Amino acid sequence: MSPDRDVALPARRARSGPVRHWIAFFGLAAAIVVADQVAKAWIVGSFELGRPVAVLGDLVRIWYVHNSGALFGMFRDQALLFAGASIAVIGLIVWYHGHALASSGWLATLALGLLLGGAGGNLIDRVRFGYVVDFVDMGIGSWRFYTYNVADSAISASILLLLLMALVPRRGPATPG
Repeated sequence: MSPDRDVALPARRARSGPVRHWIAFFGLAAAIVVADQVAKAWIVGSFELGRPVAVLGDLVRIWYVHNSGALFGMFRDQALLFAGASIAVIGLIVWYHGHALASSGWLATLALGLLLGGAGGNLIDRVRFGYVVDFVDMGIGSWRFYTYNVADSAISASILLLLLMALVPRRGPATPG
């Protein structure tokens, strides 16, 4: 290799590192939105609203419900307010991803891609229907976890990863590529 090429390759890799993060970030988010919307379309077309169907006995059920509120069904019938809040949050997620690249690398890209996809999937429901389609119901007997969907699962996984990033310090310099 020529000396000029030896110098150019690391510089080109340094520039392409952030590009790969952005592609992965938006690609993961798009995959979450598609999976979420496909699952919800199947649920809406295949199951009766409000009637639980056992999947693993009483432990896991498909229970197609409309959630017009926010997390855990709080603040019902505020879809327009939450749609606006979701748009603001999506903007913050994209902005934060750009700022987190230098310090947090691929884990931030993964966590924020999941978060963006989850926020986008639920935003689509709020704009289209005025509520979010939820369908996974877990619990034992009368003790039930909240009913959720694919987007909510991505958001929950993202929150766990972000907490992990906050609690476990990085060792060594971050590498964005």
